Amino acid sequence: MNKDNFFRKSFLLTLSNLTTGILGLIFMITLSKELGPEGVGIYRLVMPIFSLVICLICGGILIAISKLSAEYSGKKDYINLHKTISATLKLNLLWGAFILIIFYFFSGYIGTYIIKDIRTINALKILSPAMFFIAISNTLKGYFYGVSKIFIPAIIDVFEKAMRIVVFIFLINLFGKDSIEKTVTIAYFSLLIGEFVSLLLLYIYYKLDKNKIDVKDMEPISTKQIIFSVLVIALPLCLNGLIGDVFSSISTLIVPRRLVFSGMEYSEAMATIGKFIGMALNIVFFPFVIIGSICTLLIPDLSASISKKNYHNAERRISQIIKISYLLGFSIFIIAKTIPDELGLIIFNRNDLGEYISFLSITAPIVSTSAVTYAILNGIGKQKIILRNSILMSIFEIIFLYILLGNPYLNIYGFGISLMLTSTMSLILNCYEISKNFKIAISLFTFLFDSLTCILVFYILKIVTMFMPNSLNLFKMILVMLVSFTTIFALFYIKKSNKSIQPQL
Repeated sequence: MNKDNFFRKSFLLTLSNLTTGILGLIFMITLSKELGPEGVGIYRLVMPIFSLVICLICGGILIAISKLSAEYSGKKDYINLHKTISATLKLNLLWGAFILIIFYFFSGYIGTYIIKDIRTINALKILSPAMFFIAISNTLKGYFYGVSKIFIPAIIDVFEKAMRIVVFIFLINLFGKDSIEKTVTIAYFSLLIGEFVSLLLLYIYYKLDKNKIDVKDMEPISTKQIIFSVLVIALPLCLNGLIGDVFSSISTLIVPRRLVFSGMEYSEAMATIGKFIGMALNIVFFPFVIIGSICTLLIPDLSASISKKNYHNAERRISQIIKISYLLGFSIFIIAKTIPDELGLIIFNRNDLGEYISFLSITAPIVSTSAVTYAILNGIGKQKIILRNSILMSIFEIIFLYILLGNPYLNIYGFGISLMLTSTMSLILNCYEISKNFKIAISLFTFLFDSLTCILVFYILKIVTMFMPNSLNLFKMILVMLVSFTTIFALFYIKKSNKSIQPQL
């Protein structure tokens, strides 16, 4: 994968992810209008439990099926390819049904004693079949990714996100929103419908695709061997994901408890969580879909370079990605720091998010750069290092959240401080591990030049926008975004063409 092809594919994948991301943001905007800050806070309390159980059911399956499908497809061994899909679907049906029946009957206990908010119980029960559908969908998505037909699941994802919004609005209008519990339940029911339709479409497309293939005579592999091959790949990934989700769930559940300890009423704490994490955080980190797209393509790109022993290309790619991720983070900083009030007003129609958005913007450059270092470690085969560093950072995150959120002078801002501290620590640790094998060619002069240039652009834009009336808020937002993204891309290409030797970090 050459340089131009890499960034071209990143751009195309980003467009797809942006579409689903925008639909997801529209859903959160719609949700915030119907639920209010407290309801959004309650909605978010359920998500870590949702992620944890999904990981327990099918963690690693998508990647395992994708890898095996690619291998069988490359050899045109379609008999064993579809036998693998069939065996994995049966495994998912049995294992998923077992876990979700238990989860359904323990939903009341989870809502009452773990989440400690009985208004989440009905939502947890509704999520049981939704998680079942997702588990089966992941197998089918893995197939399409493996045979290089990513367009099909991408289009279905877009359709699913759009349908979720339509169903939610329809049900709210049909049944009303006389309580937060009812509205949260409707929100998760719309997710259930969306996942069911997504599974149905994936299965239809899979059957159509399967019937097009001219199956040749190949020696079939035993079902036991197929299951073993899938689990060998999936189980380590599942373990990694489970550990991460357990820590994430603990961190999420700590937040309201420590805010109450700091002196807030429970309803006030949930409303604050809804505004800070459910709204402001979504606004600031929405452009991270670009980082996600780059990371998705970076892992196979680095793996291919290393397998060919093209270490120079791997080092060049690592340096490029660290640079562009840092600059993208700084562009987010410029936008969110320059027009925080306008973003909150335009996106969520709220005038009380600006302070939160402004505060979170400071974390963007470090968080974005830290995120890509995990993808780099994955691409160079350092999965054990990823697991170790992830666990270490999760432990520190829980400690930081426990200490900082309980401080009445910091309260919810402790979340942002914790995010900054853990991202900085992970960035340092990950870069240290990367530098053991690959040289990170980042010029100290260029690093300082880019940082100071971005800060200068921020102050210029801040001064310019101060003299623009509120009636031009939309134009103001477009202007700031255009200037900030133009600046970071100009700096990136200047750096690419700069061949002078500078002190290295």
